[in-house]
Amino acid sequence: MMKYNPSKIERKWQKHWEAKKLYEANDFGKRNFMLLAEFPYTSGNLHMGHWFTYSIADIYARYLRMNGYNVMYPIGFDAFGLPAENAAIKNNSTPDGWTRRNIKNMTKQLKSIGAVFDWSRVVDTSSPDYYKWTQWIFLQLYKKGLVYRGETMVNWCPKDKTVLANEQVVTRSTSSGQVSCCERCDTPVEQRKLAQWMFKITSFADALADDLNPPAGGLDWPEDTKTAQINWIGRSEGAMIKFKVQGHEVHKVSDKKLDKLEELDELSTISVFTTRPDTLFGVTAVIMSPELAQKWIDAGWQAGDEVKNYVKKSLAKRELERQEAKTKTGIDTGIFAINPANNEKVPVWVADYVLGHYGTGAIMAVPAHDERDREFAEKFDLLISDAPLGDSRQIIKLLEEKGLGKAGTNYRLHDWILSRQRYWGAPIPMVNCSKCALQDPSGQGYQPVPETELPVKLPKLADFLPVEGGKSPLARAEKWIKVKCPKCSNEAERETDTMDTFVDSSWYFIRYTDPKNKKEFASKAKMTDWLPVPMYIGGREHNTMHLLYARFIIKALNKLGIVNFSEPFLSRRNHGVIMGSDGKRMSKSRGNVVDPDVEVAKYGADTVRMNFAFLGPFEQDYAWNFNNISGISRFLDRVWNLYQRQEISRQKRASPKAGNKKQVESKEFKIKLHQTIKKVGGDISELKFNTCVSELMKLLNEAEKEPGLSPVSCRLLLLLLAPFAPHIAEELWHQLATSDKRQATSIHLEAWPDYDETLLAEEMATVAIQVNGKLRDTVQVKKGLAENDIKTLVLNREKIKNYLEGKDVKKIIHIQDRLVNVVTD
Repeated sequence: MMKYNPSKIERKWQKHWEAKKLYEANDFGKRNFMLLAEFPYTSGNLHMGHWFTYSIADIYARYLRMNGYNVMYPIGFDAFGLPAENAAIKNNSTPDGWTRRNIKNMTKQLKSIGAVFDWSRVVDTSSPDYYKWTQWIFLQLYKKGLVYRGETMVNWCPKDKTVLANEQVVTRSTSSGQVSCCERCDTPVEQRKLAQWMFKITSFADALADDLNPPAGGLDWPEDTKTAQINWIGRSEGAMIKFKVQGHEVHKVSDKKLDKLEELDELSTISVFTTRPDTLFGVTAVIMSPELAQKWIDAGWQAGDEVKNYVKKSLAKRELERQEAKTKTGIDTGIFAINPANNEKVPVWVADYVLGHYGTGAIMAVPAHDERDREFAEKFDLLISDAPLGDSRQIIKLLEEKGLGKAGTNYRLHDWILSRQRYWGAPIPMVNCSKCALQDPSGQGYQPVPETELPVKLPKLADFLPVEGGKSPLARAEKWIKVKCPKCSNEAERETDTMDTFVDSSWYFIRYTDPKNKKEFASKAKMTDWLPVPMYIGGREHNTMHLLYARFIIKALNKLGIVNFSEPFLSRRNHGVIMGSDGKRMSKSRGNVVDPDVEVAKYGADTVRMNFAFLGPFEQDYAWNFNNISGISRFLDRVWNLYQRQEISRQKRASPKAGNKKQVESKEFKIKLHQTIKKVGGDISELKFNTCVSELMKLLNEAEKEPGLSPVSCRLLLLLLAPFAPHIAEELWHQLATSDKRQATSIHLEAWPDYDETLLAEEMATVAIQVNGKLRDTVQVKKGLAENDIKTLVLNREKIKNYLEGKDVKKIIHIQDRLVNVVTD
């Protein structure tokens, strides 16, 4: 009997499928379905997490194909950004060289999965053919005022020497408490003030929140993903209130500087946002953040030296340090604010527990109704008022009449800082002209690069290492920097910051629809055919980064009339994390890394794929278990051997002595087979892959009990196996065709089998349900259902509960598959 050799079989069919272009999607087919899985970073080889994602998604893709969908399962490479650049530095390589080698190796690894990837649509975000359109998108948003440059406090990673978006800063627990760290390298983050390019994502804050759960329909996303985005956007309803300020001295600075600080109302009022306008009568202090206090000082407020020193020290602290501090700190400014509700004077303080980026950067302290305000008031002996609560609507109306307030909405979300002071990224297509700056009221002389000059190519640099002090390595590219201003033709300089890699990945799925188009980023016809994405599979870590950014970019492009949809991903499923056998995240330092290439070489791709499918619910985390994969390997060996025995049996039956008898399996097996067709099909559609594998195992157990299987049953079993183990299914499918003397096409061009309702009906019984001898209901159950199970089922039916209300059940009479009679007192 021929032995199962997975590596030989898998190489054979992977070459065959690629040569036949079996998995290339037609652009204008019927029932188009883009199944999208997050593309990999090119910082290293594929790991077990990649295999988990891509092999499980492939099961679903194959099932959809078998059900008549024109499936596009695209693949590409998220090649720009910190992960690739840092890996290149660590491995003494260049980012470009490192990325090219990794893409080549990762392509080989990805092909070993045996997935239905459409390799004709590969995108590489570091290719000029791709980032030309990333730059083009930037320019379209710039033209409409959705991109701007300004000074802002930023998260600075001193190790990576670059700015991080808020979403790229994570909280780590240390011996000294909670610390804000770079999500990539775990280095504590510093706060710096830098001029940066930003996307006005805040312009879409309401749409980003509301469109997660609209009145009708909505996104089919995990609730925890929706909740994470809603919390990150942080919308709150309340009132914006102005407190007039008294007792402070201002030395007017230049008009230009005051123009930039219009929000300070020329230092005559402090604006606060509150969700509790009803507590306004209980305000006993107004507290400014150190950030707002510094703005006032910069604008001419003559604060005392103690105040200035406190502000300076506070701004040197990390934000999380300020939030988590067990002891409140603060300083009295010596000035007063007037409560607009009752005209009472209250002191103005500066305290570092108030954050500059939340609301207006100032709060009204109501110690009687806020725990943090109470702690502050008790420490500094501030008044705690027992004033009664007012009516929020009436208070807002009063404030509006006085011109000192109005109903308002506040957001936690801040504009997306996209500037990065690193080499390996898409250059920002802007030019800085000193002559134009003289004519610009803002003092900025930035001009957009003409679209005809895109892409602005990333120059090769001998020294691409990060630079201290906030400068980009591109500042070293002296020839590249020098350029003529597109507006006035004066000598100018290119922008040297590069774009955040999340800009590259915010639109890559669009390029999949038309990856070779040199005239536009994608044709509208092809976008209409494939988008929005009906199913997107990825990691939970992108809940508030990639997913939010992609939604913003699509909403912006939709507003500009460039795309005709406003949400990129209709359905989202988050996968779990594959950990080491010790239950911890895989890490070389822990010695618990499992190399997928080693496992594939040992067991075969089909075994690795089915092992992932069998782990459990897709969204959960799992520790790698070497015993589990051995069990799956034995299962596929048994499948192989079953079909080899069937062939031997067929040959014996076909001999003249046997009279060429046909093999007919038992009716019980036929019923089990069709039950499995129904169960597996239903579970794949719900992404319950582990129960599918369990059902296939049960079916194999029954098949092995049969003396022989009919050709039809043999084919049906393989069709069920095909999405999970495509290589062995293809090989056995062709072996069957040879035995049956048929011309075989690929099993992966076959339809998903239908189950026989008549066979399944024979397994069901209609049970009459009586209460005290009177027929009250009927129920369909599987024949032979255990007595306890049928009793539980009957007593839990709503109709029967109504008849039993207020009565005690004395006994239940059960006649198998026919009758249940509930007797009451």
